[in-house]
Amino acid sequence: MKKITGLLILFFAVSAPCQNKGVLLEDLTWNEAEKALTPETVVVIPIGAAAKEHGPHLKLKTDWILADYVKTRLRAQANVVIAPTVAYHYYPAFVEYPGSTTLRLETARDLMVDICRSLARFGPRRFYALNMGISTLRALKPAAKTLAAEGILLRYTDLSELLDPIEKNVCTQEGGSHADEGETSMILYIDPSAVDMTKAVKDYNPDKGRLTRDPKANATYSPTGIWGDPTLATREKGQKLVEGLISGVLKEIDALRIEIVK
Repeated sequence: MKKITGLLILFFAVSAPCQNKGVLLEDLTWNEAEKALTPETVVVIPIGAAAKEHGPHLKLKTDWILADYVKTRLRAQANVVIAPTVAYHYYPAFVEYPGSTTLRLETARDLMVDICRSLARFGPRRFYALNMGISTLRALKPAAKTLAAEGILLRYTDLSELLDPIEKNVCTQEGGSHADEGETSMILYIDPSAVDMTKAVKDYNPDKGRLTRDPKANATYSPTGIWGDPTLATREKGQKLVEGLISGVLKEIDALRIEIVK
């Protein structure tokens, strides 16, 4: 009987879920939030478009899928408070493709400022935008400047900075940056059910800024909404990209945690 009891204890110890280091703000009561939101707290604000075209082979919520996955990994590994994911932001390059949405630059900037200001009232002075976009940087930079003047730190993910060195080693497409080899590989790793590789095609024309479906427009012509070659995507490439991204984000959060608030 003692042997059986010991085996049961071992079984439940092994099968029990690991304790997360971080918490989701949305799961707390206000009383619990009051205890979690201290001057030492790092608040993570995920940004992932839930309605932004990603070609015929990826869903409009591709950025959301990526943000949701990475925030789950951060919750497990980092002592942070994770705010609800921001589904709308500044994505002007994709508005010609049905379903795609964008906020005005000023709106996206002020959205982040207001979120940080609201939560800073209860203690936190350090915020990290888990940013799964590129054009979003244009709104995050002035938001960070505005908040800095109030003694609030806002740092954010620069995907190009974290992923470009990895893509140079794992991707073989001649160029691209949207719904391409790299991004498609990442979703194949995270959620292969959200990818239809039978509809993936190479679509790579000279870079002239925003994407357009009009071949006569002064912009980057892309009839599919793709810019790059997703046909080269694999789950193995995606694993290297995603794990590298998470590692980079964790390092940036650690740096923010010890950054001096002026």
